[in-house]
Amino acid sequence: MAVIRHHVGARLSEIAIHNGTVYLAGQIADDTEQDIEGQTREVLGHIDRLLGEADSDKSQLLSVQIYLADMVDFGGMNTVWDTWVAAGATPPRATVEAKLANPKCLVEIVVVAAQRS
Repeated sequence: MAVIRHHVGARLSEIAIHNGTVYLAGQIADDTEQDIEGQTREVLGHIDRLLGEADSDKSQLLSVQIYLADMVDFGGMNTVWDTWVAAGATPPRATVEAKLANPKCLVEIVVVAAQRS
């Protein structure tokens, strides 16, 4: 089966799909002046949009990796996450503190999901 890519750039593709599995590039907020809740909300919106383009959605998440610039923001990020994630379909998840490429970014989220059948 071929790999299908969407939003292909010189450095990365936003989406890669192979054998019914959707891989998203790490998503960050465009508006880095927002607080952790605002940035998390925006990032999850990007994820919703990209999963929709790949015939998937948040109920199909297989795994999630969350990178926080500072673990002090863990609670604020979780406040937004808890209202977004699909009840009964919470994915395996890891959350770590990491130095992000853009120091104004507070959160980056990477997801893998299944396509809808």
